[in-house]
Amino acid sequence: MFTQLKKIVMPMGVSGDEGDISAVLAAEIAPYVDKVYNDALGNLIAFKKGKGKKPKKLMFAAHMDEIGFMASYIDEKGYIRLSRLGGINYQAAAFSEVIFKNGTKGVLVPEARLMGGQREYRPENYYVDIGAKSKKDAMRRVKIGDTCHVAPHLFKLAGSRVAGRPIDDRIGCMMLVEAAKAAVTFENDTYFVFTVQEEVGVRGAKTSAFAIAPDYAVAVDIGGAGDVPACAPLAVNLGEGIAVKIKDAMVICNPKMVALMKQIAQDAKIPYQTEILEGGGTDTCMLQQAAGGCIAGAISVPTRYGHSAVEVIDMNDVAGGIGILAGLCGTKLD
Repeated sequence: MFTQLKKIVMPMGVSGDEGDISAVLAAEIAPYVDKVYNDALGNLIAFKKGKGKKPKKLMFAAHMDEIGFMASYIDEKGYIRLSRLGGINYQAAAFSEVIFKNGTKGVLVPEARLMGGQREYRPENYYVDIGAKSKKDAMRRVKIGDTCHVAPHLFKLAGSRVAGRPIDDRIGCMMLVEAAKAAVTFENDTYFVFTVQEEVGVRGAKTSAFAIAPDYAVAVDIGGAGDVPACAPLAVNLGEGIAVKIKDAMVICNPKMVALMKQIAQDAKIPYQTEILEGGGTDTCMLQQAAGGCIAGAISVPTRYGHSAVEVIDMNDVAGGIGILAGLCGTKLD
């Protein structure tokens, strides 16, 4: 799975500019479904017809966008100021290599006055240095509105653990592809949706869910991990199983879906944990509210250091999540 994840991690896809990653995911999932298409907002939707007598609509969602930046101003010396796309942790992003969509590389750095003592990690205090000698020189390489992201990478750690970026939420996208591949049967009309603009307000999940109007839905995303020093209490640890979400700051998952996913895990002897987050949210909140509402839940990949360049996950947890998704594909829903 490492090779597959690396293929999905590397393409650029900041919020609002997801075309590159969308093309990769379309090619990856196409052999396992009946139809692949993009909607008006850019969501990638892969559809597999169910074989059940009275199939329900089952929707899986994982966001393919990543946090990133957009060039907003170029000064006379050629330094580039940025508008952020999503919840940027500037402390984590400082002194990183960034890459613009056209391939131009630069470094994201804080202003010199902040580099001595305490730094103010605020957007207006950062700029990108692409090595340009002047504004004219910089504008030959970067235009206002061009997007960029912190350079993607993925590497192995000890055992079954890997680190890199943007694991959020390319790992969820990979899980949808692998679930489509692993499913033995499809009882329901199943929609694998790779959503856009999650990082700037779960926008893609809203439009795609309203169009599909699913009866059942599951969002797949990263979650937190409570096994690092001095962290807030959280009953989720790396390597102890995929996390079945109960609630976060934006959603209370449907008890029926929570129970169903737990039962699938138990029947298949898949390790799992339960997740309650006090902050944050995922596409689940929009899936739950679509049209007349649906039975919605979520699974989370336990993740350390989210929204940094070194997000860490355990691939054994990922494998369990794929098993639950594939199991849902073959479950008759009433």
